[in-house]
Amino acid sequence: MAIQSNSSMNLGSSSSTRLLTTLAMLSSLAVVGRIAFSFLPNIQPATTIILLAALSFGPIAGVVIAIVSTVVTNFFLGAGMWTVWQIAAWSVIALITGSLVNVHTRIPIYILSLYAGLCGLIYGLIISIPMSKFVGSFWAYYLSGLPFDISHSIGNIVFFTLMYPIYFKVFKKNINIIRKTN
Repeated sequence: MAIQSNSSMNLGSSSSTRLLTTLAMLSSLAVVGRIAFSFLPNIQPATTIILLAALSFGPIAGVVIAIVSTVVTNFFLGAGMWTVWQIAAWSVIALITGSLVNVHTRIPIYILSLYAGLCGLIYGLIISIPMSKFVGSFWAYYLSGLPFDISHSIGNIVFFTLMYPIYFKVFKKNINIIRKTN
């Protein structure tokens, strides 16, 4: 039985092994990237990898990577109530980005890179809303975290600019095969 959604993922198709393997590999890259860059506050390639997955395979693929990479990474970096909000923030970003799956090739890379930067700010905003309840003031919490969100944003721009052309060159064959069979 095929599981279908608007995200271009058909887990019952003959390409499901290829898709699941690709998502597992991208999740692993996001985990390794977060851990490798953990010495730099909020600079890591996880957001970019989630964006690339959502652009190539649809929003559900981005959400899957958001969930898997956050849970696994937080085993190493520390889990807490923020884990749920990290998953929620990255999932919202994946769902929004998935709407660009059929048009991103017509958008200049500098615009997509700026969008990736904006996603760093969106991520920080989404995290700040529920977390601020523990300190009492949204604005105090949000503004104190803004330098970290700006770091995240700049990191996203750099990672996206570097990874986007390489990713789509390396994965073009897989993306085309998976899309054609789904």
